[in-house]
Amino acid sequence: MTRVESNFAPASLLAGERGHSARCRRHVAGGLLRDSCLLWKTFGRRPSSRRSCPATCPRSPAFTLIELIVVIAIIIILAGLVLSTVGYVQKKGARSRAETEIAAMSAACESYKADNGIYVRGPATAMTVGSTTISANVTDSLDAKANGDPTSATYGQTSLYLYTQLSGDLTGNQQGTGKSYFTFKPQMLSVDTSGYVTGIKDAFGNSYGYSTANQANSANGYNPTFDLWSTAGLTANPGTPDTITPQWIKNW
Repeated sequence: MTRVESNFAPASLLAGERGHSARCRRHVAGGLLRDSCLLWKTFGRRPSSRRSCPATCPRSPAFTLIELIVVIAIIIILAGLVLSTVGYVQKKGARSRAETEIAAMSAACESYKADNGIYVRGPATAMTVGSTTISANVTDSLDAKANGDPTSATYGQTSLYLYTQLSGDLTGNQQGTGKSYFTFKPQMLSVDTSGYVTGIKDAFGNSYGYSTANQANSANGYNPTFDLWSTAGLTANPGTPDTITPQWIKNW
């Protein structure tokens, strides 16, 4: 019997080859996908394959609405902390400056008394300094227990009179002609548009208070010598109970 050779492979063999080919294609495709992701990481190029990248592929950075709100809230909180700190430092610096100036002017008043036998008090009659008229006995009329508004005319007049007596400048043009007991820095003086001094201002921009009210009436004022103070930016009058003057910077 003659054996006839067949040109067709067995079905089982063909099935095996097809399975092997499919595995090869999947392997090649996976390799291409990995290579394309590597290109993305290295050169910033997006993979050419339309298939989605595995979890190891980088994603485009983006913020959600909640993340943006959280960031903005943190910025607002930090800004508030910075502003409050700056305000506290400025206020503390102003108080320190006022304390130093009050101590220096008080020492000058003692030197004035050593030469004249009395503390600065008056004037006995009204006097004009520059563009300001100072009422008679104005230092006796300002009572620290009742008047806490440094923007009032009485504050300005008493501090101006104190300036004239300690600086020796009786005309207010910042050119002393008499004996000087204290050298006022420009930042301590309130000056009008004509260049005349109108008062002594504290670190808060208001007039210092100067009073000899206790000498005139022991029920008024605090010191039997003189009262010298800064309201530390406050403008309210002392009440009962007094919660205002404890916040002042003063010599009593």
